[in-house]
Amino acid sequence: MVCKGYLLDRPLTCSNFVDLNMDFLPEHIVNYATEHSQKEPELLQELFRETWQKALVPRMISGHFQGRVLSMISKLTRPQTILEIGTYTGYSALCLAEGMQEGGILHTIDHNEELFDFQKKYFDRSPFKDQIRQHVGEALQIIPTLSGPFDLVFIDADKANYSNYFNLVIDKINPGGILLSDNVLWSGKVTSTPDEKDLDTKELIIYNKLLNEDPRIETVLLPIRDGLTLSRVK
Repeated sequence: MVCKGYLLDRPLTCSNFVDLNMDFLPEHIVNYATEHSQKEPELLQELFRETWQKALVPRMISGHFQGRVLSMISKLTRPQTILEIGTYTGYSALCLAEGMQEGGILHTIDHNEELFDFQKKYFDRSPFKDQIRQHVGEALQIIPTLSGPFDLVFIDADKANYSNYFNLVIDKINPGGILLSDNVLWSGKVTSTPDEKDLDTKELIIYNKLLNEDPRIETVLLPIRDGLTLSRVK
């Protein structure tokens, strides 16, 4: 999704906005799963609330359940270096940072400079303020400047460039490292023939096939919220 002016005191221009329907399971099942998962830290609760108060596309935030999944994956893998493509308001970055090794570094990239201070406010209040590196600009240009290697990469940015991001990061991920890809079900659109002008859905179909067939990785697609793919580099 390519949107500018996410905050309520900014104008919104969005060339490819869709009403994301991220809940495929019945609401009572989702609620039960959430209630029986680890609680999110208070700082993340505050960040979640402020995102819903001040952002025009608040459903883009990972939220409690998916955030705990990201945190758990990070804690299980204990990454030294993390790359996140698509910061939004910083919720997922803080979840991923929970599993970093002492002295680890998390690089997070977002093209929207208007969100920089919003993100930084919460990063600075977290235990990871000295470990998070914010990058503003186009990820396709920034990724080549980051040497890596990375133990964990999370792609959650404009869908039309998912394959491009993959090609830029795959050789920067350590063997045994993890690549996470968000929104890969895209409200279920990937299961049908997309409209010719629906470039995001067309690209996600190509991307999902790429992840499933690339011999350098092994992949499982998890139907969590809008789809989260977990790929392990061989």
